[in-house]
Amino acid sequence: MGPQTLPSWRTYDPEAIRRYYRWRPLQVIWRTGYVLWSLTAFVISLVWDAWEGQTLARQPRRAAQLRELITELGPTFIKVGQALSTRPDLVRKDYLEELTLLQDQLPPFPTPQALQIIAEELGRPAELLYLELSPTPVAAASLGQVYRGRLQTGEDVAVKVQRPGLVPILTLDLYILRLLARWFGPWLPLNLGHDLTMIVDEFGRKLFEEIDYLNEARNAERFAANFEGDPYVKVPCIYWSLSSHRVLTLEWINGYKLTDASAVQAAGIDMHAFVQIGVRAGLQQLLEFGFFHADPHPGNLFLTTDGRLAYIDFGMMDQLDQTTKEILVDALVHLVNREYEALATDFVRLGFLPDGTDIRPIVPALELLWQDAMGSQLREFNFKAATDEFSDLMYRYPFRVPAHFALIIRSLVTQEGIALKLSSDFKIIDAAYPYVAKRLLTGETPQLRRRLLDVLIKDDQFQWSRLENLLQVAQAEGTFELGPLMGPALAYLFSDEGLFLRQHLVMALTADDRLHTEEMGALWRIVRTQMQPETLGRLALESLGSWSSQTPLREWVTPPAGRSVATPLAR
Repeated sequence: MGPQTLPSWRTYDPEAIRRYYRWRPLQVIWRTGYVLWSLTAFVISLVWDAWEGQTLARQPRRAAQLRELITELGPTFIKVGQALSTRPDLVRKDYLEELTLLQDQLPPFPTPQALQIIAEELGRPAELLYLELSPTPVAAASLGQVYRGRLQTGEDVAVKVQRPGLVPILTLDLYILRLLARWFGPWLPLNLGHDLTMIVDEFGRKLFEEIDYLNEARNAERFAANFEGDPYVKVPCIYWSLSSHRVLTLEWINGYKLTDASAVQAAGIDMHAFVQIGVRAGLQQLLEFGFFHADPHPGNLFLTTDGRLAYIDFGMMDQLDQTTKEILVDALVHLVNREYEALATDFVRLGFLPDGTDIRPIVPALELLWQDAMGSQLREFNFKAATDEFSDLMYRYPFRVPAHFALIIRSLVTQEGIALKLSSDFKIIDAAYPYVAKRLLTGETPQLRRRLLDVLIKDDQFQWSRLENLLQVAQAEGTFELGPLMGPALAYLFSDEGLFLRQHLVMALTADDRLHTEEMGALWRIVRTQMQPETLGRLALESLGSWSSQTPLREWVTPPAGRSVATPLAR
């Protein structure tokens, strides 16, 4: 069989790539030699440091040297380095910190080449498509560069153009990485949970999704649909008639980079409120929509001139299924309640620990880790400090980071860093828990309602203080309104599903042979600013009337034989 045609760059096909490069051994040998020589030279420097007893002293220099080496190796390895920066289970802490500084930037390619690509992709010269186009790019990254332009109809736009010759570079490097993974993977002491070749293939699929600009455009519109009607989040519009697989035209965002704290403050924006917007939007992506921006670095987030949070660059997105979203809520609740055994079980359910792992020796280590990250108070919890401690824990126990969570960890650490630059007193728990409390209290699914029971009832006892705390922190979220919640909440309380909660409420109200009116009074003081007594009474009577017409009074706290009731999730 003769040489194969280069596979379509729109999808990653490792078998087609293998067939293509098996007929081009000189290309493979030259590139492999260059990569291996560069990496070998770096390893020799590490060995030399050890021989001279200078390993610790020279670690910062070597970590920076590795970052520079990865940049020199080009786009594929820049993306590899960024992926490794999310893997504390694979990379030592000192090198991990340096890799997080890895910039997705290269010198721009010549504008005439960009204009040629625009003409080839869109079928007409750029001067006929755009009224104006900046003579040089306003930003240049490893996969493409961006020009500022204006449409014939007057709208300001950003025009993203892919680097020429990108696919041959990526396919050759991926072919070599796959060969190296197959040759050396079995000998490497890596805790991946998968064959290393499969990791390379997953990386290749994600990389090819990222360089398909029509895929990015679809991601942007899906992301915008999730936040439709949200007055605080901005997503640029896509101009489909001026977009293709290698050219993307989208709305230009006027605003301030989030790294420029002085400019943001000069704009007169309330920093605390703006940071809350960012945290809420991030949590909605993870816990509500399940579709999240996996690369929210400072270059992809802006503060618009009217005070909104704008997202750009939707090439790197990921999806969480419903079960994973629910377990994440569990983990957050268990963390806040300091239930470390349940938290360890959550790690198994999320794939951080293999099924069947004995969690008993891990629980004390988790407790110590979170206590160090939280300090004396829960609100002092620092996500970056927790991930640093977690990276050390991974070398002592069989932890591994699932691909989804590598991106989530990177996203959360980045957003916490941005928030701290904008507001030095930012506390992630203060910002995040109100949203989690609101999600639990609204309980729009049976799974979330059962998780609320898991919070409110511990050791078969109703926890008044936890309900008070949930209501207080939910109101701090700013968008939480108690009124619309009360009708569904009372309807749930009087439903068959609410029997378990009714039983424990009755027991809590009549514990010790007395009526506990002080607890109810404390709750009323929290909610009375949003709820009039007559409104609450009317809703209660309506819910009770609807329920009692179908349910005998004897079933108020005692289910009939054979009827199952909802109980908290097993821990």
